[in-house]
Order: sequence, then C-alpha cells, then structure tokens
Amino acid sequence: MEHVNLLIIGSGPAGYTAAIYACRAALQPVLYEGNEPGGQLTTTTVIENFPGYPEGVDANALMDDMRKQALRLGTDIRRGTVTAADLSSKPYRFTLDSGVVVSADAAIIATGASARYLGLPSEEKFRGLGVSACATCDGFFYRGRDVAVVGGGDTACEEAQYLAGLCRKVYMIVRRDVLRASVAMQEKVLSTPNIEILWNCNTLEVLGDASGVTGARLQRKSGEVFDIAVDGFFLAIGHHPNSDLFSKWLETDSNGYIVTEAPSSRTSLEGVFAAGDVQDPYYRQAVNAAASGCRAALDAEKYLKK
Repeated sequence: MEHVNLLIIGSGPAGYTAAIYACRAALQPVLYEGNEPGGQLTTTTVIENFPGYPEGVDANALMDDMRKQALRLGTDIRRGTVTAADLSSKPYRFTLDSGVVVSADAAIIATGASARYLGLPSEEKFRGLGVSACATCDGFFYRGRDVAVVGGGDTACEEAQYLAGLCRKVYMIVRRDVLRASVAMQEKVLSTPNIEILWNCNTLEVLGDASGVTGARLQRKSGEVFDIAVDGFFLAIGHHPNSDLFSKWLETDSNGYIVTEAPSSRTSLEGVFAAGDVQDPYYRQAVNAAASGCRAALDAEKYLKK
C-alpha cells in the first residue's frame, strides 16, 4: 500500500486549484483525476464569466491550463478513479479502480456534482450544442433568441428568470399543472411577460441539425404532440453531488452534499476537507469552486503542519 501526505480526489477547478496551493505549501499532493478529467466544466464550450479572459475562454483549454499549472508546480497527477474509501481510522485509505490502495494523512474531496438529465439520446447528442444544465454559464450565448427550461422548482424558476433578462422568449416545460417553487418565485415567473409556461408537458426529443439545437418535441398529458422552436434547451431538474463513497463517514445534508464548517472546508472528520460542487448546493460556478479549492488547501496545510 502506498502512503501519501495529501490526497486530492477530483480534477475540476476545485481539485486543480487545491493542488496548486498545496504544492506551493510543499504538501506534495497526489491528485487522482477521476473518470471526467477537468470536471463538469468540460461539458460546456466557451466560458464568458471566468475572470481574466475578456474575450471568453474555451472550457477545455481553461481546465488544461489549470492542469498544466498544477503539474508545473509539482503535483503528482494520476489517471484513476477512487471507488471505495475507508475513513474509519488514520491514515485514511482509498481504493482505486485499478485495485491499488492508497493511504493518506489528509484528503481533499473535490468530486463535484452531476447535473440530472432526462436521459434522451437526442439530449446527449446536442449536449454542448444547445443543451445545457447551467443557464448562468451558457445563457449569454442566447441573447435575443428563444430558449426552453425544463423543470418546475426554484432552480428552474431562477434559471428562467435569468434567461428572461437575456432572451426574447423563454418556455418553461413543466410536467405537472403546478410549479413546485416557492410562492415568491412563482409570482416572479408568472409576472414576467416573456416567460411562457407549458403545463403538463414532457419532452420527447430535442430537435436539431449540424449547427445545434433548433427545437424540442413535447407531449401534453392529453397525448397531443407538438414542437417548439428554440435555440437553447436548459435542464433545471437538479444536481446530484458525487459524495456517495464518503457519506458513510462524513456528514451530508438531505440532498447528499458534504457539510463543511463554513467558511472553512473542514468536514465532520478531522483531516478530511471538501471543495467545489460536492459541498456547494447553491452557487455551482467554476470561479467559486476554484476559491473553495484554495480554502481546502490552506486548511489542509494548517492541519498537516500542526
């Protein structure tokens, strides 16, 4: 069994930033990238809201730059996915998909969260070509155009409100005849003139061509099938934090997000820290994830050097 000083699990903005700060603190971090190197951010295209890029930046290029920076400073970046964890005693032990077991004096969990999708083949086909799970990330590209938002909760209403300030028309595709959102959010949506709610509707197919999304095929509860013309198709039906491996050992909230002692990254277990979307049900932005990765590395430094 190999033993390391600091193990970082995950390779999105939180994981890579944690590695950068950990290297500068001489913590000799080892980082396992998981099954999606670069994290959820790599499923989008151009990022317009990451500071320091006035013309925007390609998402994959941004993550590649973060990776290169972590490597240059000395991070031991490895391919592999953690498939099991034993946090019952120190040093903590982690099993990889290769079967290798690594023990660590401290660990930073930066495994992110996965957006929930409808599971349609056409949805997967046009992911990044008009299909998105983040209006704040991608809404800018649809200024003055028509878009759709799937969902009826607070998140969907917030996304629809945000898009309504940019787009000509926003369709909300709601599978029931009521919204699940708070009364205040419902009132905002219902009073916004360029939001149209399509009640009792399910999405059968996302429509598109070589250039991307062109519409969506819907079905009402009555059985009626009809198409709408949209350029963007946004999912707002929730996220699932990638915390299942650790929930036996760490405190999580009712939705599975790892609970940290704000404003720190400390979890309920000494020497284990969490950063990024795996502990953030609210903001889910790359710049915020990077900032939490910084905090996690600084917290790990204090812990390891006690």
